[in-house]
Amino acid sequence: MASGKIRAGIGGWTFEPWRGVFYPEGLRQADELSYAASKLTAIEINGTYYSSFKPDSWAKWRAATPEGFKFAVKASRFCTNRKVLADGAESMGKFLNQGLSELGDRLGPILWQFANTKKFDEADFEGFLKLLPDKQDGLPLTHVLEVRHPTFIDPAFIALARQYGATVCLADHHVYPLIPDVTGDVVYARLQTGSDDEPTAYKPADLDAWIGRLKTYAEGGAPADLPMADAANSAPVKPRDVYAFVIHEGKVRAPAAAMAIITRV
Repeated sequence: MASGKIRAGIGGWTFEPWRGVFYPEGLRQADELSYAASKLTAIEINGTYYSSFKPDSWAKWRAATPEGFKFAVKASRFCTNRKVLADGAESMGKFLNQGLSELGDRLGPILWQFANTKKFDEADFEGFLKLLPDKQDGLPLTHVLEVRHPTFIDPAFIALARQYGATVCLADHHVYPLIPDVTGDVVYARLQTGSDDEPTAYKPADLDAWIGRLKTYAEGGAPADLPMADAANSAPVKPRDVYAFVIHEGKVRAPAAAMAIITRV
């Protein structure tokens, strides 16, 4: 059976509690990205949500990672934390033009994260989706929407995301809604209910369940145990790439969870 590629990783790579747990004792901080990229297949860059970086930083990150590795990039909060989303064109331009294209073939999806107070308004979100470009400096762009308000559990939101080819983030979270509908060319999961009390963040049975779901998505299906917001209009079955990032509170065990996913898929 044909299947897309499943990549798994963590949020960021600079985190002091990982030193001596994930990172070997004595590893230089300058070598942490290259070490993480040797064990994982993707990393979500979170620092870009708060600030911008010079083009040479993006080029350095690319050089530290192997062929086939992907970075997901969290978009600037100035693009998404707005009353009127369509007013963010200038901020979006600044974010996209800071040097992302220096990642080259390491550039994966862009994550547009919205505040948990942002409610679904169809016209508002269509205005935002119309701003999203297909390419940046010739590189194709993949857009992911992480929404956090329950009003987004709405067939109209699913239809809108699908119309513009944007992926709705699959958020496994204690509070935020889980929307498992397939709307774009990739599936993007953020696994956020793990615990540092578990060696691999998730209990074995729960990790097994998520691995099974990721495989189903990669093969072009949709997990039967996750309720769709718009089950009547499901996306066509086709193999698609899947990204899974383990980003739980505490996050010490996140690398172990991501490596377990990689090993077992």
